[in-house]
Amino acid sequence: MTTPGRGCGDKHTERKARRDAADSGSARGNGIRSRTAALFAAGMLAFPLFLCAGPGGTCPEADSSRTVFRAAGPRAFFLSGTFGRGLLTRSSARTGIPPRSASAAVSPHSAPVEEEPVSRPRRRLVHGLGVEYRPSYILPTNDFLRGDNLYRQPIRYSASFHLRYAFGFRPGSQTDRIYGGVYQGVGLSGYLFPDREEIGSPLALYLFQGARIARVAPWLTLNYEWNFGLSTGWKSYDREYNPNNKMMGSEMNAYIDVNVYFSWRLSRLLDLNAGLDMTHFSNGNTWVPNAGLNTVGLKTGLTAWFNRRERFVSRLSRPRTEHPFPRHVSYDLTVFGSWRRKGVDYYGEGQIASPKAYPVVGFNFSPMYNLSYKLRLGISLDGVYDTSANVYLEDQLVAVGETPDLVFRRPEASRQLALGLSGRAEYVMPYCTVGLGIGSNVLHGQGDLDALYQMLYLKINTTRSTYLHIGYSLQNFQDPNFLMLGVGFRLHNRYPRLR
Repeated sequence: MTTPGRGCGDKHTERKARRDAADSGSARGNGIRSRTAALFAAGMLAFPLFLCAGPGGTCPEADSSRTVFRAAGPRAFFLSGTFGRGLLTRSSARTGIPPRSASAAVSPHSAPVEEEPVSRPRRRLVHGLGVEYRPSYILPTNDFLRGDNLYRQPIRYSASFHLRYAFGFRPGSQTDRIYGGVYQGVGLSGYLFPDREEIGSPLALYLFQGARIARVAPWLTLNYEWNFGLSTGWKSYDREYNPNNKMMGSEMNAYIDVNVYFSWRLSRLLDLNAGLDMTHFSNGNTWVPNAGLNTVGLKTGLTAWFNRRERFVSRLSRPRTEHPFPRHVSYDLTVFGSWRRKGVDYYGEGQIASPKAYPVVGFNFSPMYNLSYKLRLGISLDGVYDTSANVYLEDQLVAVGETPDLVFRRPEASRQLALGLSGRAEYVMPYCTVGLGIGSNVLHGQGDLDALYQMLYLKINTTRSTYLHIGYSLQNFQDPNFLMLGVGFRLHNRYPRLR
């Protein structure tokens, strides 16, 4: 029987309202239960760690768990809270009810969460200043040093003082590990000789680079270093004012030095260095005479590093890398030029120096196979136009007892051109590459160009694809040839960029 005033449609509306209210209460109950479950799970994860670690991060029991939870107390609690918040987030996604704040998910009596310390960005380079003293023995390679000088005594000893600025890569960085603690910089040195009146007191400004050969102990390493630069202040040969010094023909000469030494780490900021040293001075055959000066001796010095953080870096300097080296072939194109002096045969009575300086230009095209971060091997096509090649004295008819005029003549250009092939090996370091080449002219104009040639050179990187080239060429392993001053371009360079 139907109630008055209420139709069938009203009953249907009432039943739908009751059903919607029941569904809403069920969803609210599910949300409360899900959130309660999440809080319970977070508490179960955090409670054992919190009891054991405590607010101080130490475990009261003297058992093996103390080691586990000593450093992980607050952090483990923090991680468990994070896990709990993840459960809350998932439950809220199912129920549509937003989760409570992170602080509400953790017991109010728990230890405060310690945030991870934010480390400062570490500097990529370390910088240092050094001083060195190098006493040396002078090798008696010419008559001037053996006693044909103003004092009529052998010149045997010299000494030099060095002031140097160096920079290297942060210990433990990729570059530091791969290249063995490489460092580089610029130095200024002054030289003292016993015969200052005829030799002078030269100064040298040079670049240097070195690295570790072996680690003997955590505080002791065996290192190598090379120096290359210019020296000035020499008293050169002069027929009237300095006739004895046939060793140096110019006031400015190249400076080359190689040394091997031990480095003791006295403290985090101070190193003591001591070892053996070899030095060569020469003008590169750009002037005559060019006998040069060679010394061997000792070196000792101190280096202070301003911002080196690690006290001992043996653990950080293991030869590992995150970037395996991609072996590949690169192509170096070098163009160079210089000038040289020439000794010409004087009618079978020896050689006489030409008064002229002859220009030299050339190129090298070198496909190089990059085996590793430090080593390249390859071949090179070498072309040269040497305007001093095959220069000769003009024949003259003179009366008996008269001296002929010295007239130097150049042959045709075809006798001064040469094209050769050489094998190359390069030792690659950051900023600089040291290379050695040995080859022979294949196409040439006979005479002076029919010979073996050797090259020692330095490439200083200016960009990833360009470099400066400084080198010297010899003939037949003994005869000075010419300087090689130029620029180069590198194609297909796939060296990784290191941090």
